[in-house]
Amino acid sequence: MLQQNGLNAYRETKVKTAGQDKLIIMLYDGAIKNVKIATELLRASDVKCDKVNDAIKKAQDFITELMVSLDFEKGGDIASNLFSLYRFFNEQLLEANLKKEEGSLPEIATMLEELKSAWIQIFKSTPIPQTHDYHGVNISR
Repeated sequence: MLQQNGLNAYRETKVKTAGQDKLIIMLYDGAIKNVKIATELLRASDVKCDKVNDAIKKAQDFITELMVSLDFEKGGDIASNLFSLYRFFNEQLLEANLKKEEGSLPEIATMLEELKSAWIQIFKSTPIPQTHDYHGVNISR
């Protein structure tokens, strides 16, 4: 119990002190991880519905946080297109959760990985102002 509290405190500090670029990558990492967990759980011979549900809901939380972090004024068409893509991901996750079938989960994980790679390239080529006043979904769970 004490070890878990320490781990949660570490995660919370990591999120609170990360810059915008690192937060976005952390959100992608969380979404990818949970989509992959849900996929593996659904492939198991004895599907544990509650664990699948938890993983998919966490993935949806990460993706929703990516949605609300979009700046439509500065991002224009790119932000709108990302929003549509994130909405599609959440719809596919919902369908997989309701049907308890992996469906397009592997493709979603791949697309999230590609988007994450694109963001990494953007962050490498464009300096991002580092602000620590981010107030979003608590991803330290």
